[in-house]
Amino acid sequence: MSAFLASLFFITVAEMGDKTQLVALAFATRYRFRDVIGGIFAATLLVHLFSVVAGQFLGVLIPFRYILVLAGLSFIGFGIWTLKGDELEGEQHKNSRFGPLLTVTVAFFLAELGDKTQLATISLAAKYSVPTISKYSSFIQVWLGSTLGMVVADALAIVTGIVLGKKLPEKLIKWTSASIFIIFGVLTLIKVWA
Repeated sequence: MSAFLASLFFITVAEMGDKTQLVALAFATRYRFRDVIGGIFAATLLVHLFSVVAGQFLGVLIPFRYILVLAGLSFIGFGIWTLKGDELEGEQHKNSRFGPLLTVTVAFFLAELGDKTQLATISLAAKYSVPTISKYSSFIQVWLGSTLGMVVADALAIVTGIVLGKKLPEKLIKWTSASIFIIFGVLTLIKVWA
């Protein structure tokens, strides 16, 4: 699987039911879809740029076999984290003196720091790291794939929330997302010891 497709897939799955997805849904009740998606896109571009840089750096320093073990364990950990769940703690949004786009961008940027999707992006960047950067490097693929994955997942949540106007079946989303992470984590570990 290419670095772009893997990043797109895993980050989309990781974002399902995540607190930042809930933040996006909450903002969608107050602001236009365009402002919310624009803010999410801008914040994610920045956060995931830093994440990919960190992951690439680790990928060059650490032997590939160890990176696979760390990636496999990380995916299993993300699956467990997904089962534990995230909550939207005290996210009553006050009126901001900034415009909607800047408000969403800053809030989403802060919410994404240290989040499982940021850590998953670091893991993917380390797994797909290469010592040289070329026009089609894994650096750009992971960065753009993870960013697009976040935007897709959050856009789906916003549109679904608007269209359905009710809560999604949270347990089904959690268990499906967690299962995908755990299965890929186990498969990655099997690949190391095969």
